[in-house]
Amino acid sequence: MYNVENVKCFKYLGSLLTDDGRCTSEIKSRIAMAKAAFSKKKNLFTSKLDLNLRKKLVKCYIWSIALYGAETWTLRAVDQKHLESFEMWCWRRMEKISWTDYVRNEEVLIRVSEQRNIIHEIRRRKANWIGHVLHRNCLLKEVIEGKIDGRIEVTRRRGRRRKKMLHELGDRRGYCHLKEKALDRIKWRNCFGRDCGPVVLTDY
Repeated sequence: MYNVENVKCFKYLGSLLTDDGRCTSEIKSRIAMAKAAFSKKKNLFTSKLDLNLRKKLVKCYIWSIALYGAETWTLRAVDQKHLESFEMWCWRRMEKISWTDYVRNEEVLIRVSEQRNIIHEIRRRKANWIGHVLHRNCLLKEVIEGKIDGRIEVTRRRGRRRKKMLHELGDRRGYCHLKEKALDRIKWRNCFGRDCGPVVLTDY
């Protein structure tokens, strides 16, 4: 007989899981790891290499660390702010712009010829992953679509209900419409391809 310890958070397959089901702790942890990796290669990212090459290196090496497991994140407004702040941190460090220089974010983006697109990248990764899941018959699909039978006690809580992962990719017509799009590969690419717009998130 084994005693299972109840903990508030633990790491599983490289991701930090918490008892409240939020992703904020995981996002902060990934950002900290990405910043540490940037600092180790700072001389490379701030060198006199071509700007486009350095941006590709940042997105390939640093963003890959920060966005590990992002396909399963359910983002809140506060999480989006953390990620966008990290995105600007990368470009400022790459261009050696100190916070004491009082350079606006818009000016930084112009210097590096970029737009805010880290949230767009997360949306694209989610769409690619969930698209593969929804048009296959597999256990993971059954888990995502599964519901617990029986009566669930409902308690009154302030604020909106929690947003689920699939809700971020769906629309007002709900999950069935999302699944219908996933079954049609052409329609799915048109909705969630490379040119899909940014994610609009609200706090809840």
